Amino acid sequence: MADAKLPVVLLMGPTGAGKTQLSFELASEFPVEIVSVDSAMVYRGMDVGTAKPTPAERARVPHHLIDIRDPAESYSAGQFIRDARVAIDAVHAAGRVPLLVGGTMLYFNSLLRGLAELPGGDAAVRAQIDTQAASKGWPALHAELASVDPAAAARIHPNDPQRIQRALEVYRVTGVAISALQARKRSQLDAFHTLSLIVDIPERSALHERIERRLLAMMSDGFLEEVTRLRARTDLHVDMPAMRAVGYRQLWGHLDGAYGLDQGVARAAAATRQLAKRQLTWLRALASTNHSQRTQGLQSSVGSRSDMHWIDAGTTDAVRTATALVRTLAGPMIS
Repeated sequence: MADAKLPVVLLMGPTGAGKTQLSFELASEFPVEIVSVDSAMVYRGMDVGTAKPTPAERARVPHHLIDIRDPAESYSAGQFIRDARVAIDAVHAAGRVPLLVGGTMLYFNSLLRGLAELPGGDAAVRAQIDTQAASKGWPALHAELASVDPAAAARIHPNDPQRIQRALEVYRVTGVAISALQARKRSQLDAFHTLSLIVDIPERSALHERIERRLLAMMSDGFLEEVTRLRARTDLHVDMPAMRAVGYRQLWGHLDGAYGLDQGVARAAAATRQLAKRQLTWLRALASTNHSQRTQGLQSSVGSRSDMHWIDAGTTDAVRTATALVRTLAGPMIS
């Protein structure tokens, strides 16, 4: 490649659009290893409802960041960034191409745009702020925030105590405004030449139909039984981050007796459609920003050199198009 940067391929898209299938098609053509970008696949024992690749599929194509946490544990975007960078470097060291596949847009956003390096919580400072809030009121503390960090105060409502507290805490601990720290974010992919493939099915009714079919297949494959096993654990409850994954929360509600199984499945389908809508909104915004920056000759928001392409998974040439794009990007590593 002319810029001598190592390649990283991002395969993004709404749930149910066919990302997993396309990733295996690409793996049959190129020496890739898959890095999962999925906040639910990190959890062990959550297999059916996450459409996790089977053990046989993972034996055929190396996967990273799957089954790395117990559902009782938390997993943050910051942890994902660190783990993903380790995985990317390991794949490159093996002479292969990292293929990042998933639909957790918070993780993609954190990779592409970076996360601010903020200090951890300080219990003493938080207690001090709480005491002041009790005597003065949160609007008064918001006014204090406005004097030290006008940018943060402008986007935080005077009646949002959690965010006011955090912004003041960061300033008192570091002496630096939280808005200034957040402005120092740097993409973890700046060092690479990235190719972003956005997999979609433009006809919404077709996407919704695929979502419905996939959910029914999951039910046949034992999704309800999987949720039943998780619910039987004494260390898990429905409000834990792992159990907020679409489908799990809705089936848990059925098992709690809140509604029948048919309604639980219908709720899971509706939640999945809403997730797909949110994913597409984020992807369109990303593509629009990327196009605008490239048109103006600015550095791309997704690395110093980036290409972004929409792939219509409903067409017969989707695999051929994706293959040609990856071949152009990865050149020397796949020759």
